[in-house]
Amino acid sequence: MATASPRHLLDDLINTGQQQQQEQQQELPISLEAIVLTIFLSIIIIMTVFGNLLVMVALCKDRHLRRKKTNYFIVSLAFADLLVALLVMPFAAIELTTGQWRYGEIFCLVRTSLDVLLTTASILHLCCIALDRYYAICCQPLVYRHKMTPVRVAVMLSGCWLIPTFISFLPIMQSWNAIGIEDIIEERRALAGGSNDTSCVFLVNRPYALICSAVAFYVPLALMVLAYHRIYITAMTHVRQIETLQRAGSAPVTGTAPLITLRPSTSSDPSETYRLRTTPDSSLEHAPIANSRMRVETKAAKTLAIIMGCFCLCWAPFFITNVVDPFIHYSVPWQLWTAWLWLGYINSGLNPFLYAFLNRAFRRAFLVILCCGDERYARQGSCSYGHTHRVCSAASVNGTSMALR
Repeated sequence: MATASPRHLLDDLINTGQQQQQEQQQELPISLEAIVLTIFLSIIIIMTVFGNLLVMVALCKDRHLRRKKTNYFIVSLAFADLLVALLVMPFAAIELTTGQWRYGEIFCLVRTSLDVLLTTASILHLCCIALDRYYAICCQPLVYRHKMTPVRVAVMLSGCWLIPTFISFLPIMQSWNAIGIEDIIEERRALAGGSNDTSCVFLVNRPYALICSAVAFYVPLALMVLAYHRIYITAMTHVRQIETLQRAGSAPVTGTAPLITLRPSTSSDPSETYRLRTTPDSSLEHAPIANSRMRVETKAAKTLAIIMGCFCLCWAPFFITNVVDPFIHYSVPWQLWTAWLWLGYINSGLNPFLYAFLNRAFRRAFLVILCCGDERYARQGSCSYGHTHRVCSAASVNGTSMALR
């Protein structure tokens, strides 16, 4: 039996040491990457939970917020986004950082169903908020009261939660999404190096991809675009009306001055009107109101652009990929899928800032909560000129015009 020479043994030891050193150098960046990724995902989850919890607590504590119909859509939206942060995002983060699924096949289906259910519910809430604002801002007050009765609000909220179940738990638990692509799913599990219990692979066939994407994104997006386009046109129309009234009020007028009544575009209350008499004195008296209205309407248009921009930026990449992938033989890399999915999750963290933090009434409620009930912030909304009390802005009168300021 031949024995290895001392030189060969020394070479083997050197080679073994070099291999171990290379493996350690390869493992170090991976561990650092995992730590950075964990911190980043944890910050996203914590901010999402904090923002949505603050919205819900504000509505529970502030009776003025509970009077507005739109706020019920906003608090239900916050509840859906909170569940996304508590039930979906942590498991997705663990799977992403560890590289494997540890909770079995059944819970993989449950987690996937919750993901589709809650994210779709969040998007449908955004659509309902857009429709509510459209009726409040673009229609007459009586039309809005007829359209947005408490019963109809309850039906719309119920639809936001019931409709997603037909594209989440029902088809996913029955594996309708996997019909015709079972072989591809098994290949993906084999490539992932695991079985049904150690990998959570979710692929959808063409019919499910088209139906799910239409219900969860494309139809709500079309309704939101139409609603916000009409709101934008209405806002710009009122800016031009105010400019016309200002020019008429500053011009010299002889004889009897006509009385012009202007209803704020964001108010559903017919008693909230501006009565401007086109005389120099009247124009001076009401100039601050007209200037305030112009600022409100201009900011409304900008806010609408921010809302639609963030929504499309967060969800459009995912749903475009969701429709295209089945038609290109599922060749989209999983890294791209993960990036688009987390970009959609981030929308749940942005919603409290877009739909609540941009509203003055919610901001005052937040300050009261965060400052341990200091009621000084609750009185900041009153404004007056001399002995004549006025509304600070028309958008604050009607809760249906949330986040337009």
